[in-house]
Amino acid sequence: MMEKIRLGDIATTITKGTTPTTIGFPFVDTGINFVKIESIDEAGNFLPDRFAHITDECNRKLGRSILEENDILFSIAGAIGRTAIVPKSILPANTNQALAIIRIPSNAINLQFVLYALQSRAVAEQSEKQKQGVAQLNLSLKNIADIQIPLASSEKQAEIVRILEALDVTIEQRNEQIKLIDQLVKSRFIELFGDIVLNPFGWEKDYLGVVCDVRDGTHDSPHYHSAGFPLVTSKNVTGGEIDLTDCSLISEADFNKINERSKVNMGDIIMPMIGTVGKPVIVNVKPDFAIKNVSLIKFTDDSRVLNTFIRSLLQSDYFDDAVLSKVRGGTQKFISLGDIRKLVVIVPPMELQEEFAAFVEQTDKSKLAIQQSLEKLETLKKALMQQYFG
Repeated sequence: MMEKIRLGDIATTITKGTTPTTIGFPFVDTGINFVKIESIDEAGNFLPDRFAHITDECNRKLGRSILEENDILFSIAGAIGRTAIVPKSILPANTNQALAIIRIPSNAINLQFVLYALQSRAVAEQSEKQKQGVAQLNLSLKNIADIQIPLASSEKQAEIVRILEALDVTIEQRNEQIKLIDQLVKSRFIELFGDIVLNPFGWEKDYLGVVCDVRDGTHDSPHYHSAGFPLVTSKNVTGGEIDLTDCSLISEADFNKINERSKVNMGDIIMPMIGTVGKPVIVNVKPDFAIKNVSLIKFTDDSRVLNTFIRSLLQSDYFDDAVLSKVRGGTQKFISLGDIRKLVVIVPPMELQEEFAAFVEQTDKSKLAIQQSLEKLETLKKALMQQYFG
């Protein structure tokens, strides 16, 4: 068991920034990088296309939050616990009050070790304890200073970092392989069917609502129960799959009522209409569930289009331009069933769609093998993080 140490006892600085507009400075198109929570992904990578920008004068005014190389950022509002180490490549840069800046001398402790410790479940639990019944968890700088992390010998820290970094590299490789397969499918789609807008092969065109039966789930809010039938909503359609693990449960009566107009069958496509709009999924699990806030695209034996063809079309840039541009709403985005039904689609010969479907079937097998490997790696990392940091 490693001894624990307060973050405040090894950090020379723990501070945070300010939103420029609160002191009279607008954001600008170019200038000093301004880092927000959304500028950092869950893996701790910086996303330069999501940086805001401020002027030199504003940066000087926000002097306490000017970032330095090797600063550790830790989100203390909203998405608590998102972490990253500041690289030289993004400097000069500043940040706001949603990110704590933790400055630790590199000779005091292995900074990557600290980063992993801050990503651990033990630190998440410490953060959760500060919640004290508050709906929106925000952490103070004192909360950050009081965080306890393990303190191992320099050699042990280096060993732990080597193991976890090697796992992270392999996990990233698997994710890249999945992205390459997805890109391969998109390229094959274009090769066989051409650009949908230009339609160089002169394929027949029609509305999606004509070539398919396009419906949606219930508009009602059924009562939830501790046992019953899963109600799949937009949040349950993620990562190209239907996740039934955290579905709300409804009664058999409500299940049957919803399925009178929105019965899901194997091979149907469901697609979120609220929140994360788009992201179509072909139903490949036993459909003992009802749906809400998702569109349902159904096919028959005599349909002029195949589900694999329509799914790829709905994953294309064409769909983004034609339909996602019509997304409405403020914080809660949504798209209407009418807009989905009115989407103009090409209708290539069935034999060409079948050729594409056979290609997708093969790539799906490769993708599944990679996803299974990825899940094992992520499970291993989770176990090691628990072992090292609690």
